[in-house]
Amino acid sequence: MPSSRVPHLTAKLQGFGTTIFAEMSALATATASVNLGQGFPDSDGPREVLDVAIAGINGGLNQYPPGLGMQVLREAIAAHQHRFYGLDYDPASEVLVTAGATEALAGALLALLETGDEVVVFEPMFDSYAPCISLAGAVTKPVTLRPPHFGFDPDELRAAITPKTRLILFNSPHNPTGRVFSREEVQLVAQLALEHDLLVVTDEVYEHLLFDGAEHVAMAALPGMRDRTLVISSGGKTFSTTGWKIGWLCGPAALVTAARTAKQFLTYVSGAPFQPAIAHGLGLPDSFYAQLAADLQAKRDRLLPGLIEAGFEVFHSSATYFVTVDIRPLQPDGDGMAFCRSLPHRCGVVAIPTEVLYLNKHEGRHLVRFAFCKQLDVLDEAVRRLKTLG
Repeated sequence: MPSSRVPHLTAKLQGFGTTIFAEMSALATATASVNLGQGFPDSDGPREVLDVAIAGINGGLNQYPPGLGMQVLREAIAAHQHRFYGLDYDPASEVLVTAGATEALAGALLALLETGDEVVVFEPMFDSYAPCISLAGAVTKPVTLRPPHFGFDPDELRAAITPKTRLILFNSPHNPTGRVFSREEVQLVAQLALEHDLLVVTDEVYEHLLFDGAEHVAMAALPGMRDRTLVISSGGKTFSTTGWKIGWLCGPAALVTAARTAKQFLTYVSGAPFQPAIAHGLGLPDSFYAQLAADLQAKRDRLLPGLIEAGFEVFHSSATYFVTVDIRPLQPDGDGMAFCRSLPHRCGVVAIPTEVLYLNKHEGRHLVRFAFCKQLDVLDEAVRRLKTLG
């Protein structure tokens, strides 16, 4: 049989291949499909945030910013963490600006993991997690979230922790399921981290995209957790500026210093004129954040009934840009990868096969993710096309 091994590619990355988002976005362009695959909005962020970036470009903020990130942004991030979660961080030593949350994750994992360490993570998971863990020489230990509610089994979580476990990588609100973990669930993860002396890295990029009154519980704000938690977020989702790639991490100085040591050899710095713009955005009033969530909830509420009418089994989403569906009512063999690759040709819509976000592929084989962070007329057109599948 021919080998599936990629020539010259390090063994650490064999099997990961090209990201599914690049493949499906290219397919969307080639077929002129409605792209409900990759999670980016089709409208710009707040005018006042964009104007600060424009003023920065016109005012000469076009060279390397400081390695830690501009002071104005680090101070705004610290103020944001205090405002929303009561967490106090020193902008000079406990806040680091990164090239999006993805670089923050890579820097943290490369810095904190030794060869052979194990990382406990819930699957399905954002597609950079497992490759970054592998690049660090460590091992991903998944705990599977299953429909319809995508909660976790406490016993499975406990069993995943071994003497080799170094840290827990925790994502809430959760991509791709839209699950917002309850306070009790977050407390259990914290309890296990304390009991086993583990670090926690949290991915909180969807922290403000919450629906139906859901509460985002900040891991670092729980008793005993601030000094063992690195908090990661970004401005891309909150301000509809995913292309700016302005992210950050917060934590105790020792953990931030470790992450910075690795991060500086990745992109080093990014987005000088965008940093004061995101700083301005973080200081917007509560009404902005409330309207952001309300607008996105309205889009969710527009798409979900249409997916049900098209014939999918649809699972509730309490946050993020995404909703997960079971395709088996429309495709009994449950081959989500084949379904998503054929969908643009069949009806002109692009989605993401959730299988690629699992290590245990069989768990997600029949699941597909749709993004609803689009204009209402775009969602309506996607539903109209999907209804032709029945």
